[in-house]
Amino acid sequence: MTTYGFLGLGIMGGPMAANLVRAGFDVTVWNRNPAKCAPLVALGARQASSPAEVCAACDITIAMLADPAAAKEVCFGPNGVLEGIGGGRGYIDMSTVDDETSTAIGAAVTARGGRFLEAPVSGTKKPAEDGTLIILAAGDRSLFDEAGPAFAVLGKTCLHLGQVGQGARMKLVVNMIMGQMMTALGEGMALGRKCGLDGGQLLEVLDAGAMANPMFKGKGQLLLSGEFPASFPLKHMQKDLRLAVELGDRLGQPLHGSATANESFKRARAAGHADEDFAAVFRVLE
Repeated sequence: MTTYGFLGLGIMGGPMAANLVRAGFDVTVWNRNPAKCAPLVALGARQASSPAEVCAACDITIAMLADPAAAKEVCFGPNGVLEGIGGGRGYIDMSTVDDETSTAIGAAVTARGGRFLEAPVSGTKKPAEDGTLIILAAGDRSLFDEAGPAFAVLGKTCLHLGQVGQGARMKLVVNMIMGQMMTALGEGMALGRKCGLDGGQLLEVLDAGAMANPMFKGKGQLLLSGEFPASFPLKHMQKDLRLAVELGDRLGQPLHGSATANESFKRARAAGHADEDFAAVFRVLE
């Protein structure tokens, strides 16, 4: 049986690793805060003391980390991935990072004799818990095929998009669109309320027409309640919008709407909403 490592047990990584353990996979876990490993160990996982230890012990190691800085630290830092990878073992980074970060990690892993796949996911906490993520992979095809049984547990759709970098780019484009959709919904709700419309009826109208989508339906209820428990923290959406705008800058592609949405999310972070759900951008739009 293929053995798996899992690095990063946050809002997304925790339930993803738990799904692998429950499905019967042999899983070794690590997290910067070791206490977060306890629920996984209780399910049957083993706990390691460093990313290097995980990578040395497992056929395939998966990482789900917060941002490019965390992804690079876990790979290149002391007792990091590069100190344990090699011998054809696989490293799959499912974090949302920019294409340059992913390419650098992939090159370093390959230079050490490992195989690399980027595989960011589209989906938030609930899809992670339900195993219905959309996996956007790119890189080593043999590793993609070998990890197929694990991907089948983690997601409902799994695509191989080509060379390393394409998965990161696809994820940034998807989240860029989602961030703009959230600001459009927030502005619409704010205007509707200000002119006396019922917010629930506004959501009903949206859900009945061509703009109906699961995000408006789910996040719209948060706007009505004024409570924003995090499924996808606002600080991560702002990070993804920033990375998308930077990608547009590098390619000479104007992104007026995305840049504006990014400014709204920056205001929300500065106002203290970084750890709330990204729908909390409504607090500053309102």
